[in-house]
Amino acid sequence: MALVGNGLPKIDTQKKADETVCQDDAAKPIKATTVDELHSLQMKKSGANTPSKGVQGPFASNSADEASQKQQLQSISATLASLTRESGPKVVKGNPSRTNETPRLSPVSSQKGPFSTPKPDISDSSLKFTHILYNLCPAELYEQALKDEKGSFITSSGALATLSGAKTGRSPRDKRVVKDETTAEELWWGKGSPNIEMDEHTFMVNRERAVDYLCSLDKVFVNDQFLNWDSENQIKVRIVSARAYHSLFMHNMCIRPTPEELKNFGTPDFTIYNAGRFPCNRYTHYMTSSTSIDVNLARREMVILGTQYAGEMKKGLFSLMHYLMPKRQILSLHSGCNMGKGGDVALFFGLSGTGKTTLSTDPNRYLIGDDEHCWSGNGVSNIEGGCYAKCIDLSREKEPDIWNAIKFGTVLENVVFDEQTRVVDYSDKSVTENTRAAYPIEYIPNAKLPCVGPHPKNVILLACDAFGVLPPISKLTLAQTMYHFISGYTALVAGTEDGIKEPTATFSACFGAAFIMLHPTKYAAMLAEKMKQHGATGWLVNTGWSGGSYGSGNRIKLAYTRKIIDSIHSGDLLKATYHKTDVFGLEIPTELEGVPSEILDPANTWSDKKAHKDTLLKLGGLFKKNFEVFLNHKIGTDSKLTEEILAAGPNF
Repeated sequence: MALVGNGLPKIDTQKKADETVCQDDAAKPIKATTVDELHSLQMKKSGANTPSKGVQGPFASNSADEASQKQQLQSISATLASLTRESGPKVVKGNPSRTNETPRLSPVSSQKGPFSTPKPDISDSSLKFTHILYNLCPAELYEQALKDEKGSFITSSGALATLSGAKTGRSPRDKRVVKDETTAEELWWGKGSPNIEMDEHTFMVNRERAVDYLCSLDKVFVNDQFLNWDSENQIKVRIVSARAYHSLFMHNMCIRPTPEELKNFGTPDFTIYNAGRFPCNRYTHYMTSSTSIDVNLARREMVILGTQYAGEMKKGLFSLMHYLMPKRQILSLHSGCNMGKGGDVALFFGLSGTGKTTLSTDPNRYLIGDDEHCWSGNGVSNIEGGCYAKCIDLSREKEPDIWNAIKFGTVLENVVFDEQTRVVDYSDKSVTENTRAAYPIEYIPNAKLPCVGPHPKNVILLACDAFGVLPPISKLTLAQTMYHFISGYTALVAGTEDGIKEPTATFSACFGAAFIMLHPTKYAAMLAEKMKQHGATGWLVNTGWSGGSYGSGNRIKLAYTRKIIDSIHSGDLLKATYHKTDVFGLEIPTELEGVPSEILDPANTWSDKKAHKDTLLKLGGLFKKNFEVFLNHKIGTDSKLTEEILAAGPNF
């Protein structure tokens, strides 16, 4: 062994040719020369978030993508154009915190001297880039929310808990629709209508306010996505928002494009400007508060000011589909939808609290969707790419699929959780009773992808009757189906709202009056035509009370309701023996396996028969009074169909 100058043996570093190496950790040195460069190598860059031409360093785009990215950025810039900036702001994709993503501009040769006077139309806003965080993935949106949005936390299940601010529900009285020559004739206006008018000028004032606010921010989130799984009738939508929470919510709720579809997305068919953190000017014409949700069908745009509740975006797009689809002879529906293994499809209609999401999410059937659908000549298709489930009193035992869907990627709105463990307490209503979870539909294990199905065989109308007089199950004629569809009945119970001491009837036309654009009878006529053409059967299911009204009777057990729904799916209920009830004239079965026969007829469950009859007549009167608003609207070429529908209502 050779010795070196200090007397220590010399180490032989030469590997012998015949030497066997058990483990060799040697590797080529990394290419990075700085820590920043090292960090830049940590993540691969995908096409969705790569900045445009002009960016230097590891984030530069390749020439193959240059043209499409330039076109994409031009499209986003045009989206953010205002009245004073017709060409739109300078935009660059990427996080403004990454300094090497900000493109460097070459000097303008026309300027004379270092202190030249800017052009008169230049403002401070044109000295900055609007950074676009484009179609970020859930993990990136988590990072953005946790860093910048107070009230954002990761819960024990991996879901992102967020707060929607002062508004924890929709603001229907603040929703406005531009009334022009076209919409004045096409839309439903007046008593009972959800469409409150505004003019074009006021819309543009609010649009300018929203766009200016968004362009003043360091970064803006942009989602390009689709509505409707029926590829022949798909709508391209762009959502511009200021919050990562809103971007993740819409990522979940709309249909997510593939990288190739995103690359060729082009110009959107409809755009939402969500500047909900910024209020509208209350002195602007038509404004009644600092909140305004405005829709302009001619411009294909929606503006949100003064509310951060994410559901406004979801339902705004649903209103759009309620306008566009009937123009194509496609029926838009506020319904859940599932399909059996044999291909039998069922639609579920119902207002909040009736069990629409719970009953359509059936572990023994394929889920097509929980809330919004289209019925075309091809069959049914889900409008959305996700589910929006109520979370109040959610439990693993009662709703396992929804419980298990609340994981990484899911948005939890306004829930309360333990400070240490981050376990959510779904029974806590401290923030609001309207706690919600938004998750991609593929989080449901039995979701049918793509979310399309054949023509429905059963149309199920759900009502939570707190008066306790509607049967648990009734088979409907076609005219009765239309009558109850137009009525859209359920009941609020005492205690759910301040001042309510007894059950209060609630009617929402087509089980979604807040979102429909045309007169309810137009949707009802389309529903009847499709049911008749494809042989679908209508059913009315009461998920509310039996044996008395709320406070004296009992809520019908979910297990019994599930048995009823199973019998509808299997076709067993079509073979049952029926008899007709008083007042409403509903056909109810005399017996049904798995359900106590005595509860099938509400008259049998009330100990006070007079109280039952009085309550039945009271509810019938409320139905009649509600229907008065529809009496002057003729369906079809003559009044025959209108008369048939009226005859299908309460008779006393």
